Amino acid sequence: MDNQTTLTENGPFFHGTKAELQIGDFLVTQHHSNYQNKKSNHIYFTATLDAAKWGAELAVSGSRERIYIVEPTGHFENDPNVTDKRFPGNPTRSYRSKSPVKIIAELGKWERHSDDEINHMLTALQTLREQGKAVIYD
Repeated sequence: MDNQTTLTENGPFFHGTKAELQIGDFLVTQHHSNYQNKKSNHIYFTATLDAAKWGAELAVSGSRERIYIVEPTGHFENDPNVTDKRFPGNPTRSYRSKSPVKIIAELGKWERHSDDEINHMLTALQTLREQGKAVIYD
């Protein structure tokens, strides 16, 4: 499936972050990304809890890790940062949209990745930055 194909994924969808949001809030574009010090042209979300956990755990700013259950309000596409670039297809079921994404609930309990797994991921991401390969196509 290419990134222009209309998706039929029904969710549930998750957004991992450290931002404190409220039920009914909308995630919109042109706010600072969880991962870079720049404004994002898309809202990113996933249909897997594992990918959402990474989003929360790796977010660079905010008070505590949170996973929100979200509902896209418009067209969305496969996230080109992982689809067919890092993984064949879209096994992480990661998506992005230029349309707002509504917060419909916060996931109350979830199990974090281990400290070793998180440290390994942080080291891998630092290596990519040093190699100039930590590019997010937004």
